[in-house]
Amino acid sequence: MPFTTIKVIENVFTNAQKKEMLEKVTAALIAVCGEKTRKGQWVVIEEVKKGDWAIGGEIANPT
Repeated sequence: MPFTTIKVIENVFTNAQKKEMLEKVTAALIAVCGEKTRKGQWVVIEEVKKGDWAIGGEIANPT
C-alpha cells in the first residue's frame, strides 16, 4: 500500500488544517486504489524547521 509523506514548514499550519490534509490525501489515494485499501493507507505529516530547507540553493524562510 502507499506510504505518503507530506512535508510542511513547522508552525505554519494549524492542527485542523493538518487533519484536513491527512483526510483529503487519504481520500484521494482511496479513490485511486479502492476502498478495500483504506486500512493500508499511510499518510504522514513531517514538519520541517524554518531555515532547514532551500529552494535553488537559497535558504528559504517563509513568512
